[in-house]
Amino acid sequence: MPSPVQTVADALASAYRLHRPSDATPYENLLAQAEEAYAVQDAVGRSLVWFDRPVPQHWKSGGPSRSAPLTHAPLPPQRVWASPADASGARFNLRFIEAEVALRLAREVTPADAQSFDPSAAPDWLDGMAVSIEVVDSRWQQARTAGALLRLADLQSHGALVLGAWHPFAARDWARQVCTVQIGKGAPQSFRGTHSLGDPAWLLPTWLRHVTRHGATVPAGTVVTTGTWCGLLEARAGDTVRAAFEGIGEAEIHL
Repeated sequence: MPSPVQTVADALASAYRLHRPSDATPYENLLAQAEEAYAVQDAVGRSLVWFDRPVPQHWKSGGPSRSAPLTHAPLPPQRVWASPADASGARFNLRFIEAEVALRLAREVTPADAQSFDPSAAPDWLDGMAVSIEVVDSRWQQARTAGALLRLADLQSHGALVLGAWHPFAARDWARQVCTVQIGKGAPQSFRGTHSLGDPAWLLPTWLRHVTRHGATVPAGTVVTTGTWCGLLEARAGDTVRAAFEGIGEAEIHL
């Protein structure tokens, strides 16, 4: 009989292959802790042959506040696109939008480095930042009501990541940072200082300790997108989405 981890992984892999979300109900009580959800992520990646390296190149990480647990997910390279991206031929079950800032490592990070990492040292460890658009999607029919561990197992509801041009990383007054998002013909929406952690780089130690927890070294050039500035905004097929961060850049995707 398959383990709970394998049972959930099989359901998610099937949803990916069939481009049809699965009913989460039979699986709601199978996962008991976050580490099992992360094991599902790994099992789905192996089943669908997403990654050709020990540490995937692209990740998402974040959380609702500094006092809440952060969550992490590796991102399939087939769904990481350079801006401007044309996703009109891609299949999504949902199209929710998060405007984010992605960070890129300038050097490799060993498990020992991760344990001693201090966010204040971020300028020494990062060589770039870019505006990113996270398209939020789900392989569960109960996309917004499925249990937290099932959503974490489903790559924390990842659909696609669009990366704008890279610029040198520099410390900023993130409390004053302005982000503007426009979806289709709707009016632009503006957000100032709305990152849930106050500083996107604050999550680096937790994320790096997660990635290195089994002894892997994180290569230079690894990218992490760091959480939404705009909440969760709804988009539809045919919409063009633009996200711009003053002083950093912009990204665009056509859905």
